[in-house]
Amino acid sequence: MNAVPIVVTGGVASGKSTVTRCFEQLGVTIVDADLVAREVVAPGAPALTEIAARWGESVLAADGSLDRGAMRERVFADPAQRQELEAILHPRIRTRMRALADTAAGAYVLLAIPLFVESGDYGWVRRVLLVDVPESMQRSRLMQRDGSSARQVDGLLAAQASRAARWARADDVLINDGPLTALEAAVRRLHNRYLQWSATAATEPASA
Repeated sequence: MNAVPIVVTGGVASGKSTVTRCFEQLGVTIVDADLVAREVVAPGAPALTEIAARWGESVLAADGSLDRGAMRERVFADPAQRQELEAILHPRIRTRMRALADTAAGAYVLLAIPLFVESGDYGWVRRVLLVDVPESMQRSRLMQRDGSSARQVDGLLAAQASRAARWARADDVLINDGPLTALEAAVRRLHNRYLQWSATAATEPASA
C-alpha cells in the first residue's frame, strides 16, 4: 500500500520547517520541495540548461551550478520573468515530488511545498495542512531572522499567495503562534488523526 500524500504548506516565516521536523521525529517521511528544487537544477540537469539558454551565463556560478542569488535578483521584481522560471521548474518539481511520494514508506507521507497554492496542479495529493501565523508575526520573524527591512518584507509577502488563498485550499490549519511545546502537542494530535484517516483514504481512488 502506498503512503497517502499530504501537503504541508504555509507563508514565509510561518514555521513550516519546525512543523515538518516534529512530524519527522514521529517517523513520518518528508519530501521537501526546496530540496527537490535544488535537485532539478543540478549541473547537467535539463532545467539548468534551459535556464542558462534563457537568461545567460550571468545566472550561473563559476562551477556551472545555478547562482540562486543572481537568479532571484533577475526574476523577483519581474512577474513575467518569474512566471517563465516557474514554467521551467514547477512541472519538473511536481513530477519528482510524486515519484518520491509514490515510493515513501508509512501510512502517509508529508510533502513540504511552501508555494503549493502558486505552483500548479497537485491534484493527486489527498489532504492539505496549512501552517499559519498572523501577518504581524510573519513580519516580526522575517525582520529578526533575516534582518529584512519593512520594504523587503512587503515584497516577500506580496510575492506569495494571500492568506485567504492558502486558507481556501487547506483541509487542516495549524496556528503556529505559541511555544514549541504547544506545537509539538498539536502535531502529535494531527499525526494520530492522519494515521486513522489514511487507513480509509488509502482504499479510495486518488486523482490522476
